[in-house]
Amino acid sequence: MSMSSERTTLEHEPQILAMKEEGEKDAHTNAVPSCDEIGFFHEVVFVFCMCCGQLFSQAAVAQAIAATKGIANTFGVEDSPGEQAWFTASFSSTVGTFILASGKFGDMFGYKFMYITGVLWFALWSLICGFSAYAKSAVFFDVCRALQGAGSALLFPNGIAVLGHYYPPGSMKKNIVMCLFGAAAPSGFNIGALFSSLFAMKVWWPWTFWVCGIASVCLAVLSYLFVPKKIGTPSRKEPFDWIGSTLGISGLILFNFAWNQGSNVGWKTVYNYVLLIVSVGLVVAFDIVEVYLKHPIVPIKSLKGEPSFVLGCIAAGWSCFGIWLYYTFQWAFYVDNVNPVVASVQFIPCSISGFIAALTTAYLLHKIPSSFVMMLSMCAFFAGITVMGTRHVGQTYWGQKFVSCLIQPFGMDMSFPAATIILSNHFPPSKQGISASLVATVQNYSVALGLGFAGTVEKYKTDHLPQTFDSKLLGIRVAFYMGMGLAGLGVVFSVIGGILQWKEDRKAKVDKAQAIRNEG
Repeated sequence: MSMSSERTTLEHEPQILAMKEEGEKDAHTNAVPSCDEIGFFHEVVFVFCMCCGQLFSQAAVAQAIAATKGIANTFGVEDSPGEQAWFTASFSSTVGTFILASGKFGDMFGYKFMYITGVLWFALWSLICGFSAYAKSAVFFDVCRALQGAGSALLFPNGIAVLGHYYPPGSMKKNIVMCLFGAAAPSGFNIGALFSSLFAMKVWWPWTFWVCGIASVCLAVLSYLFVPKKIGTPSRKEPFDWIGSTLGISGLILFNFAWNQGSNVGWKTVYNYVLLIVSVGLVVAFDIVEVYLKHPIVPIKSLKGEPSFVLGCIAAGWSCFGIWLYYTFQWAFYVDNVNPVVASVQFIPCSISGFIAALTTAYLLHKIPSSFVMMLSMCAFFAGITVMGTRHVGQTYWGQKFVSCLIQPFGMDMSFPAATIILSNHFPPSKQGISASLVATVQNYSVALGLGFAGTVEKYKTDHLPQTFDSKLLGIRVAFYMGMGLAGLGVVFSVIGGILQWKEDRKAKVDKAQAIRNEG
């Protein structure tokens, strides 16, 4: 849903799409026909293929959320909220963990090749997710979902790179296709939620994964036929950061696993907190190694000061969003007692509000500092989850839930472009392409991590209580309270980041005035 904000980012900060090498020039050599030379139908199918990658990724997020009850019944975990949260967290964690590495692979082996590879990988594991119903193992299903997410991680950075390299910088066509790419995200979530709900109610929930897999194979064929060849020049002049990537990916996976598993087995289980300690050690080692490597996958030195607080905002805000999204569906299922289709339809206003939020952000970024836009987005996250989390039992949808669905997209669609712009201003020219991917990494990873935090709180507040309506309601309430706390932390980070940006701007003005006086 958040990717509707890509339009804003790419329209107003073209440099964040500059790839690490001389990709913009290579993209328009004679090896590739220009966007004005290929036929209209060819171009429409080409753009459609790129947008479908975004649409399928967001539909996959919704697949397990909307069909949670059916999946839980199949695997016999209907009384385990922690196990159910894994259906979504396993997917989001690998998407967030592998995005940066996926973008680098695209630089090295070609964006079209890696995009099609991602689509086929996504298709394979979508099919296996469906067949996992016969295994009767929730753990196996979670593993399949995680591997499905790894395919999705290849789609975002390489899809953006294909479009960004093919269309000339600043062209009207480029702005239009990037807007379409962003608009595919909220549409994808709603389509995924509706179809998974319908299949779960009318047929069987695995059909949503089988249909997704079949559609993905068709997308791979269309992409092979219609996406122009040799977009960008694969370059291996800058070696892949195997050491840093191994440490970072291992640390992130173990950290996320520990928190989400904590809601299942509790923190008294030895292996869980041991894995947490090991994960922290790996992340610390990653930070140290990246400082000294010549070609790090993440420019750690550029993350000091304001960028670190901006990433903290993204982590806190999107953790809140993951909690809001998952537990709003849980409220619909267990408190309002509505069917999955109705619960999915109730989220449609988010798409409309998200489009308005994207247009609003485009305007605001020209009028006020990006740090203030970030502050507004954190306030929207906080307001949206507070309105939903304090909703009364039996209240009409048009009360607080509808209002929450209108507010929350402003947090999503304002935070991404603001964060990307701020980071791009602090990164060296050779690392501009990393800024959007780094924000997307933290964004997707935090959705899964937030579910782990909320699930842990829910477990410890309700584990000793009998399984009743009141205990289920209490669990959902405390999860929302956890989300409120995270959103509040995001507000604090945004204020600190705003102060730091104000100081930097003030210092820059003073230095400029001093330079003018010296020249005079």
